[in-house]
Amino acid sequence: MNIEQPNGRRLAALALGAVGVVYGDIGTSPLYTIKEVFGAHGVALDRLDAVFFTVVTAYYVVIALS
Repeated sequence: MNIEQPNGRRLAALALGAVGVVYGDIGTSPLYTIKEVFGAHGVALDRLDAVFFTVVTAYYVVIALS
């Protein structure tokens, strides 16, 4: 079996794709959490919950992206 090591443009494209997958998942995880908690069968959303989830999401993104 002959396996080539990616280099040049192909390596850059693969790296960009990997970064997109990781940061795309990080960006959508809080959205899925909010959907499950406050969805059709979840709890009612009030102002305090919205502020709390905004702060938690911002903290999550800052920690995950640094």
